[in-house]
Amino acid sequence: MIRIIHGADFHLDSPFSGLSPDQAARRRGEQRELLGRMAQAARERAADLVLLAGDLLDSERVFQETAQALARALGDIPCPVFLSPGNHDFWSPRSVYATLDWPENVHIFSSPQMEAVELPQLGCTVWGRAFYDSRQTDSPLAGFRAPEGKGVQIMCVHGDTAPQSEYGPLSPAEIETSGLDYLALGHIHQGSGLRRAGRTFWAYPGCPEGRGFDELGQKGVLYVELEEDRAQAQLLPLGRRRYEILPVDVTGKEPLEAVLAALPQDTSEHIYRIVLTGEGESPNLPALERELAPRFYGLTLRDQTRLPTDLWKRREEDTLTGLFLRAMWTKCQEEPEERTYQMAARFGLAALEGGEDVSL
Repeated sequence: MIRIIHGADFHLDSPFSGLSPDQAARRRGEQRELLGRMAQAARERAADLVLLAGDLLDSERVFQETAQALARALGDIPCPVFLSPGNHDFWSPRSVYATLDWPENVHIFSSPQMEAVELPQLGCTVWGRAFYDSRQTDSPLAGFRAPEGKGVQIMCVHGDTAPQSEYGPLSPAEIETSGLDYLALGHIHQGSGLRRAGRTFWAYPGCPEGRGFDELGQKGVLYVELEEDRAQAQLLPLGRRRYEILPVDVTGKEPLEAVLAALPQDTSEHIYRIVLTGEGESPNLPALERELAPRFYGLTLRDQTRLPTDLWKRREEDTLTGLFLRAMWTKCQEEPEERTYQMAARFGLAALEGGEDVSL
């Protein structure tokens, strides 16, 4: 059995533009801590191989402390480490992959052509290649077939299973005919779980920690146990913080009470987007945020509530308000998913009836 830690898409030194400058700097520091936790996981699981399938770095521009932390963490792993540069951290003579002195246990694939590294002590061969630009439109598996009867065949590459992708496109059919025992992929930030095409097991581990609301929930690296014609994989959580989206129905409730009742126990380390839904008067988002913000590392609120049903009944009035509500009712019925009309109705009523401004 070969024990593998498979990671990808750390995107070290991300800008974290959605956070304050202080929070963004702290988040970049926390990203470096992921490396130490990965190295610890490799030691605890007695890993035979660590496969890093690209985009370890967010761009060519790398802080010195980040490069040093990466080299130090990989050197602390007591087994061979293979790294295939991706579209964000592609290999070039100026890249940190070319200019930094890397520990002896680290092999960085530096050619756009497929390379093979034999590991007789494990009875396996590890294949890989590097991105040489931010786009690479040829498939890493084009024309590839692993040799038969030469031990376990493993590949570590950055690539995309989406058709016509500009980032190393590869198809299920190519995976199936590759002859590989395990294909360690990077590029897709949502973990795929362990999959199989023909005799080839393959997976995306996803990113090890979310950086925005398009990367929700628990993240980490994969621990894979690979044997002849059998594999199993487990997600090893690495992230300290999670991005979460929490819908809260405020119908018939005070918004603050509704949110507090819906919150998990501990949210202080995480970044939340709370989406208010249901029927009710427009909630006071600034006041609500002041009450809730101390409970989170980061918080945004979204109002997706609808006007109360009894208020819409006023469209039958022979008044300017009734005329306005009739027009807005028609629009809302024609496009029920369009939030603009609900907000326009709120603001229109406030203007017509001299109410206070409502909050977006």
